[in-house]
Amino acid sequence: MILVAVVLGWMAGIDPFAKLVFSEVAVVYGLIGTVPMVLLFHLAEQWQGASFQQIRRLLLETLGPSLYRRHWADLAMLAAIAGVSEEILFRGVIQPWLETAWGLRAGFLVCNLLFGLAHAVTPLYTLLAFMIGGYLSLAMDYGGERNLLTPVVIHGVYDFWAFVALVRAYRATQK
Repeated sequence: MILVAVVLGWMAGIDPFAKLVFSEVAVVYGLIGTVPMVLLFHLAEQWQGASFQQIRRLLLETLGPSLYRRHWADLAMLAAIAGVSEEILFRGVIQPWLETAWGLRAGFLVCNLLFGLAHAVTPLYTLLAFMIGGYLSLAMDYGGERNLLTPVVIHGVYDFWAFVALVRAYRATQK
Protein backbone atom coordinates (compact mmCIF):
# COMPACT_ATOMS: atom_id res chain seq x y z
CA MET A 1 0.00 0.00 0.00
CA ILE A 2 2.87 2.35 0.68
CA LEU A 3 4.09 1.77 -2.87
CA VAL A 4 0.62 2.66 -4.17
CA ALA A 5 0.69 5.79 -2.00
CA VAL A 6 4.11 6.77 -3.35
CA VAL A 7 3.00 6.29 -6.97
CA LEU A 8 -0.30 8.15 -6.46
CA GLY A 9 1.54 10.86 -4.56
CA TRP A 10 4.03 11.22 -7.40
CA MET A 11 1.16 11.49 -9.91
CA ALA A 12 -0.58 14.12 -7.77
CA GLY A 13 2.55 15.99 -6.74
CA ILE A 14 2.01 15.06 -3.08
CA ASP A 15 4.69 13.76 -0.73
CA PRO A 16 2.86 10.97 1.18
CA PHE A 17 5.20 11.41 4.15
CA ALA A 18 5.17 15.21 4.35
CA LYS A 19 2.62 15.33 7.17
CA LEU A 20 4.03 12.35 9.09
CA VAL A 21 6.01 14.12 11.80
CA PHE A 22 7.18 12.52 15.02
CA SER A 23 5.78 14.36 18.00
CA GLU A 24 5.21 13.16 21.54
CA VAL A 25 1.96 15.14 21.57
CA ALA A 26 0.71 13.36 18.42
CA VAL A 27 1.53 9.99 20.01
CA VAL A 28 -0.37 10.93 23.18
CA TYR A 29 -3.33 12.19 21.11
CA GLY A 30 -3.21 8.91 19.21
CA LEU A 31 -3.22 6.80 22.36
CA ILE A 32 -6.06 8.82 23.88
CA GLY A 33 -7.88 8.76 20.54
CA THR A 34 -7.81 4.96 20.56
CA VAL A 35 -9.92 4.77 23.74
CA PRO A 36 -13.30 5.63 22.15
CA MET A 37 -12.69 3.14 19.33
CA VAL A 38 -11.81 0.36 21.78
CA LEU A 39 -14.92 1.12 23.82
CA LEU A 40 -17.08 1.01 20.69
CA PHE A 41 -15.38 -2.24 19.68
CA HIS A 42 -16.38 -3.83 22.99
CA LEU A 43 -19.92 -2.49 22.71
CA ALA A 44 -20.18 -3.96 19.21
CA GLU A 45 -18.84 -7.26 20.55
CA GLN A 46 -21.75 -7.39 22.98
CA TRP A 47 -24.36 -6.43 20.40
CA GLN A 48 -26.44 -9.44 19.40
CA GLY A 49 -27.85 -8.06 16.14
CA ALA A 50 -27.63 -10.29 13.08
CA SER A 51 -25.37 -7.83 11.21
CA PHE A 52 -22.84 -7.73 14.05
CA GLN A 53 -22.94 -11.51 14.39
CA GLN A 54 -22.29 -11.81 10.64
CA ILE A 55 -19.21 -9.57 10.97
CA ARG A 56 -17.93 -11.55 13.97
CA ARG A 57 -18.42 -14.87 12.19
CA LEU A 58 -16.77 -13.61 9.01
CA LEU A 59 -13.73 -12.23 10.88
CA LEU A 60 -13.37 -15.41 12.93
CA GLU A 61 -13.56 -17.59 9.81
CA THR A 62 -11.24 -15.51 7.63
CA LEU A 63 -8.67 -14.04 10.02
CA GLY A 64 -8.90 -16.40 12.98
CA PRO A 65 -7.09 -19.37 11.41
CA SER A 66 -4.16 -17.26 10.20
CA LEU A 67 -3.76 -15.11 13.32
CA TYR A 68 -4.35 -17.43 16.26
CA ARG A 69 -0.94 -19.10 16.13
CA ARG A 70 0.90 -15.80 15.96
CA HIS A 71 2.85 -14.28 18.83
CA TRP A 72 1.64 -10.94 20.17
CA ALA A 73 4.71 -9.27 18.62
CA ASP A 74 3.61 -10.54 15.18
CA LEU A 75 0.16 -9.07 15.76
CA ALA A 76 1.71 -5.76 16.82
CA MET A 77 3.87 -5.66 13.69
CA LEU A 78 0.90 -6.48 11.45
CA ALA A 79 -1.18 -3.77 13.15
CA ALA A 80 1.63 -1.24 12.77
CA ILE A 81 2.05 -2.05 9.09
CA ALA A 82 -1.71 -1.70 8.52
CA GLY A 83 -1.86 1.57 10.45
CA VAL A 84 1.08 3.15 8.67
CA SER A 85 0.29 1.95 5.15
CA GLU A 86 -3.45 2.68 5.18
CA GLU A 87 -3.02 6.10 6.75
CA ILE A 88 -0.22 7.07 4.35
CA LEU A 89 -2.44 6.06 1.43
CA PHE A 90 -5.81 7.42 2.54
CA ARG A 91 -4.97 10.44 4.68
CA GLY A 92 -1.47 11.13 3.36
CA VAL A 93 -2.30 11.08 -0.36
CA ILE A 94 -5.95 10.50 -1.26
CA GLN A 95 -7.51 12.99 1.15
CA PRO A 96 -5.19 15.93 0.36
CA TRP A 97 -5.42 15.15 -3.36
CA LEU A 98 -9.22 15.21 -3.26
CA GLU A 99 -9.27 18.28 -0.98
CA THR A 100 -7.13 20.16 -3.48
CA ALA A 101 -9.32 19.09 -6.40
CA TRP A 102 -12.79 19.28 -4.83
CA GLY A 103 -12.52 21.16 -1.54
CA LEU A 104 -12.24 20.13 2.10
CA ARG A 105 -15.71 18.63 2.60
CA ALA A 106 -15.79 16.65 -0.62
CA GLY A 107 -12.20 15.48 -0.09
CA PHE A 108 -13.05 14.35 3.43
CA LEU A 109 -16.23 12.53 2.38
CA VAL A 110 -14.89 10.85 -0.76
CA CYS A 111 -11.66 9.78 0.94
CA ASN A 112 -13.59 8.11 3.73
CA LEU A 113 -16.10 6.60 1.33
CA LEU A 114 -13.13 4.99 -0.43
CA PHE A 115 -11.75 3.89 2.96
CA GLY A 116 -15.10 2.28 3.77
CA LEU A 117 -15.26 0.58 0.38
CA ALA A 118 -11.72 -0.73 0.83
CA HIS A 119 -13.00 -2.49 3.96
CA ALA A 120 -16.28 -3.67 2.42
CA VAL A 121 -16.83 -7.14 3.81
CA THR A 122 -20.46 -6.53 4.77
CA PRO A 123 -22.68 -3.46 4.36
CA LEU A 124 -22.50 -2.68 8.10
CA TYR A 125 -18.72 -3.13 8.18
CA THR A 126 -18.43 -0.75 5.21
CA LEU A 127 -20.49 1.87 7.07
CA LEU A 128 -18.45 1.39 10.25
CA ALA A 129 -15.18 1.71 8.30
CA PHE A 130 -16.49 4.90 6.65
CA MET A 131 -17.25 6.37 10.09
CA ILE A 132 -13.90 5.24 11.51
CA GLY A 133 -12.19 6.79 8.49
CA GLY A 134 -13.94 10.07 9.26
CA TYR A 135 -12.76 9.84 12.85
CA LEU A 136 -9.19 9.21 11.69
CA SER A 137 -9.36 12.15 9.28
CA LEU A 138 -10.55 14.45 12.06
CA ALA A 139 -7.82 13.10 14.37
CA MET A 140 -5.21 14.04 11.78
CA ASP A 141 -6.01 17.71 12.33
CA TYR A 142 -6.45 17.53 16.12
CA GLY A 143 -4.28 20.06 17.89
CA GLY A 144 -4.46 22.51 15.00
CA GLU A 145 -1.63 21.09 12.93
CA ARG A 146 -2.11 18.31 10.37
CA ASN A 147 -0.06 15.32 11.48
CA LEU A 148 -0.52 11.79 10.13
CA LEU A 149 1.12 10.35 13.22
CA THR A 150 -2.05 10.72 15.30
CA PRO A 151 -4.28 8.60 13.02
CA VAL A 152 -1.38 6.17 12.44
CA VAL A 153 -1.14 5.56 16.19
CA ILE A 154 -4.92 5.30 16.59
CA HIS A 155 -5.22 2.89 13.65
CA GLY A 156 -2.27 0.72 14.67
CA VAL A 157 -3.16 0.46 18.37
CA TYR A 158 -6.82 -0.20 17.57
CA ASP A 159 -5.93 -2.91 15.03
CA PHE A 160 -3.62 -4.55 17.57
CA TRP A 161 -6.40 -4.51 20.17
CA ALA A 162 -8.85 -5.97 17.64
CA PHE A 163 -6.36 -8.67 16.54
CA VAL A 164 -5.77 -9.75 20.14
CA ALA A 165 -9.54 -9.87 20.79
CA LEU A 166 -10.07 -11.84 17.58
CA VAL A 167 -7.35 -14.34 18.52
CA ARG A 168 -8.88 -14.81 21.97
CA ALA A 169 -12.34 -15.33 20.49
CA TYR A 170 -11.00 -17.76 17.90
CA ARG A 171 -9.10 -19.78 20.52
CA ALA A 172 -12.29 -19.99 22.61
CA THR A 173 -14.08 -21.61 19.64
CA GLN A 174 -11.30 -24.21 19.30
CA LYS A 175 -11.74 -25.69 22.80
